Amino acid sequence: MKWTDIHDIAIELSDAHADVDPLSINFVDLRKWVMDLPGFDDDPDRCGEKILEAIQAAWIEENE
Repeated sequence: MKWTDIHDIAIELSDAHADVDPLSINFVDLRKWVMDLPGFDDDPDRCGEKILEAIQAAWIEENE
């Protein structure tokens, strides 16, 4: 997975952290959680606030 695989990341986060409200996590932790996902392989420096916002929004949608 790459940073641009927003929906795949959201699904993985939803499965891995089912008990977490996506609105309660800060972007520092979110970035770390994404990088810790199995199959994630992208440059940490390619991630910015807009990507993290998109991941958070997709994760919220996934949980609904």
